[in-house]
Amino acid sequence: MTKYSDLEYLKLSKGEKLLYKITQFFCAIPRKILGLFVALWNLIKKTGSAIGREAKDIIFTFIHGDWKTKISFFVMGFGNLARGQILRGLLFLFFQIIFIGYMILAGGYWLSMLPSLGKVGPVEEYDYIFDAYVTTYNDNSFKILLYGVLTIFFVIAFIYTWRVNVRQNKLAEQILKSGKKLKSGKDDLRSMVDDHFHTTLLALPMTGILIFTVLPIVFMILVAFTNYDGAHDGYYSNLFTWVGLDNFNTMLNWSVSTSGGSQSYAATFGEILSWTLMWAFFATFTNYFLGMFVAMAINKKGIRLKKLWRTVLVMTIAIPQFISLLYVSKMFAKNGIINGFLMNMGWITEALPFWEDPTWARITVILTNVWIGIPYLMLITTGILMNIPADLYESARIDGANPWQQYTKITLPYMLFVTGPYLLTSFTGNMNNFNVIYLLTGGAPTNSAASSAAGSVGYTDLLITWLFKITQGAESQYYLASVVGILVFVVVALISLVVYNVLPSIKNEEDFQ
Repeated sequence: MTKYSDLEYLKLSKGEKLLYKITQFFCAIPRKILGLFVALWNLIKKTGSAIGREAKDIIFTFIHGDWKTKISFFVMGFGNLARGQILRGLLFLFFQIIFIGYMILAGGYWLSMLPSLGKVGPVEEYDYIFDAYVTTYNDNSFKILLYGVLTIFFVIAFIYTWRVNVRQNKLAEQILKSGKKLKSGKDDLRSMVDDHFHTTLLALPMTGILIFTVLPIVFMILVAFTNYDGAHDGYYSNLFTWVGLDNFNTMLNWSVSTSGGSQSYAATFGEILSWTLMWAFFATFTNYFLGMFVAMAINKKGIRLKKLWRTVLVMTIAIPQFISLLYVSKMFAKNGIINGFLMNMGWITEALPFWEDPTWARITVILTNVWIGIPYLMLITTGILMNIPADLYESARIDGANPWQQYTKITLPYMLFVTGPYLLTSFTGNMNNFNVIYLLTGGAPTNSAASSAAGSVGYTDLLITWLFKITQGAESQYYLASVVGILVFVVVALISLVVYNVLPSIKNEEDFQ
């Protein structure tokens, strides 16, 4: 690609400038993706170096530390107790006792069963007393995986706490050698509401994030490497086991056909991904520009009853989508109000296939999403438009700029700069917009070529609705749903990281200010 200097760029026509910017953006994508992998590799190297430094420091502390520090390597908190820091010492010791007790009573079992995810499944035996077959349930693969991961997290937390224990003993030894006094328990409690108050406040939320966000994500990722489905539920029917990368091979191999259709899972994934990206693009930018135009129209001088117009638009936000979208779905049905009205007026002779034809269905869901999304953008852009200095428009009018030139040279650049990150989050959010698609069409009309054993795949299905369908029915292929979830994350992460780094809001923040 030819790169123009600033002077050469100014000589280009408007169309050539637009084409140059678009070409420049897409040519930068491979470089940005490569930069992500380079940054990831650098992060791995830094992590390895940090672990190496920590290991050297631990060895150095053990060799050169006093006897109290050495014992603390095996009995956490001993050094603190011996040096008079009773509260710290008791907390470290109590944590070690809990860890050892947990590992003996439960943790060791979960870790030992994690490689196999269970050995003995449900067994049906004849009960002579009741003269009937009775099923005995044994290992539970689901619990083994869940508690195994939880135990690994606990082990990591213990290693980190042990390292803090060693570091604090080393620091305490250095403080005493310098002739200073160590902090008492009262000092520690006082610092929790003073110097380290932010840490105290964040402790509970971070624990919640770890348990209710990080742990489920790790569990979901691990499910992608098992055969967890309706036939292998891990307890009531059959145990599930590790299958390595077989599920990714099934999803990404173009030669593997689905049992209910003529396409492979890879072809189905590619088709749904292309529609998901198309949907996200139109759902984002139609709402953005139309919402901006509505806000500009309402804010225009001479428009009366501005509060009324805003209230009417906001009413679509106040009504739950579960109600409004289901109602719209019925309105556009083959025998719905819209088709009935058009046929009664004599404008059409046959019902329009709003939900039956793929093209009609896709256009209809995009237009319906416009009705839903415009009020949000109207509210957001109204506040931003009011912050644009009126002097800019006054100067532009004096210079002879027409309304379109004022919009393209003042309003739009300002809006794009301020709302750039919002556009990115809106795009990624629309890729996972479950409500609109599922409540309007349920993914319909059915794509017979892409139908699979996991359930019917529709022309309006997004990756998120397809993921949901995979988990339904007798098959309940949770492992494939997990693979789809991982692939969705990869796609969204790549788009977010690449686009975020080229946003004017990030690159030219100082110039704008």
